[in-house]
Amino acid sequence: MPFHNDVTGRPGYLHGGAIAGLLEFTAFATLVEAIGEDGIEMKPVTITVDYMRGGLHVDTYAEAHIERLGRRIANVTVNAWQKEPETPIASARINFLLSRPERS
Repeated sequence: MPFHNDVTGRPGYLHGGAIAGLLEFTAFATLVEAIGEDGIEMKPVTITVDYMRGGLHVDTYAEAHIERLGRRIANVTVNAWQKEPETPIASARINFLLSRPERS
């Protein structure tokens, strides 16, 4: 997520909602790629975000890992960082309910 004034929160830092949005978007994109099928609805049922340090006015990166991908449930973890992946600014655990189309 490139830094822009639209994602500013308190002076000198990113808005927590922008960070959470990046985490959720990254989880969705990773899950879509892993499923590789059209027509599957993905509904987040639990989102837990842990903020570890304030995000500064620089670009922010995120990476998601799928912990479990079943027929009806997916569990995804996501980390966001700015300078080094080893020092995340936030992480999230997201549980998705998957609704697959009925087979004929």
